[in-house]
Amino acid sequence: MAIIGCGGSGKTTVGRRLADAIGTQITHLDAEFYDDEWNKLPADKFAARQEELVSADTWVIDGNYASTLPIRLRRATHVVFLDLPARTCLWGIAQRRMRYRGGQHTNGVYDRITWSFITYIWGYRREMAPRVR
Repeated sequence: MAIIGCGGSGKTTVGRRLADAIGTQITHLDAEFYDDEWNKLPADKFAARQEELVSADTWVIDGNYASTLPIRLRRATHVVFLDLPARTCLWGIAQRRMRYRGGQHTNGVYDRITWSFITYIWGYRREMAPRVR
């Protein structure tokens, strides 16, 4: 099962609940893509890692990464696309910041709010959502 959508839309929360419901683990693509020092995994290794993940009988993966989305879509039995307004997603990242106080979350994902991330969220429905669809 692939969970996709704008940052702050609730992908992790929805993914965690769905993974619990079907009895599997959730994989957060940010935790696969970035290491402890926020270094990126090379594109070929990131794609290979996703090929491994989707070869399992059941899986839930949350994250976008448009360049590797076809890997997940080819094997997904279900796709959840969280297409929420930008203000809702911005509120979601603000709540996450208040909850975790920045830094690394327990699931390995870093809480990084940058101006480029905010502008990405603001333009997601206009620029990215049509590409995802």
